[in-house]
Amino acid sequence: MQRPRMEHPPTIFVDMLHKAKRSSMSKFQAATPERLQQLRLEATAHFAPLILREALVRLCRACGSDSLERFEKTMVDQIEALRDEKADFDTMKEFAIEQLYGWIREVRSSPDMTQPLESVDTRRTPGRSEEPQTLEDQLQAGLEDSFPASDPPAVVSTAIPGGSKKLVGTDEVLRQQREKKAENANHSR
Repeated sequence: MQRPRMEHPPTIFVDMLHKAKRSSMSKFQAATPERLQQLRLEATAHFAPLILREALVRLCRACGSDSLERFEKTMVDQIEALRDEKADFDTMKEFAIEQLYGWIREVRSSPDMTQPLESVDTRRTPGRSEEPQTLEDQLQAGLEDSFPASDPPAVVSTAIPGGSKKLVGTDEVLRQQREKKAENANHSR
């Protein structure tokens, strides 16, 4: 006995999407050009602020909050540079700039805003090693020195800026320990 063939679920879903699209397209086709223009203006007035706000928040997350100031200045300059023969065009530009300031103020006060990006160089200790093995050794030494304390270990670089490399401190001691271990391993073979 042969079972009836069932349509594949994704195909059903695609058919549903096509039907929904056709019904919304028929709404557009039934509308007059004036009604379509009115809907476009209403959609822009309703959704553009939401889209712009989200784009600005993402810009700040990716590039820091100082990018918001650059965006604001650039947009104000572009709006002020626009020219048109409409009687109220200068007033429209003023409203646009006022709206821009409001949107940017809203984004700045948003809980989604991140703090300004900080340069890594300002946080680095002068003379600190960038060698991964040295950093790992310093972390391991800090863990061993602080065990079994409840506080997390602190890795402190004792580098002296401008000093001789022989006076580097922890980096030099750890390097010497590694060399000594390597020598002992070579001698025991």
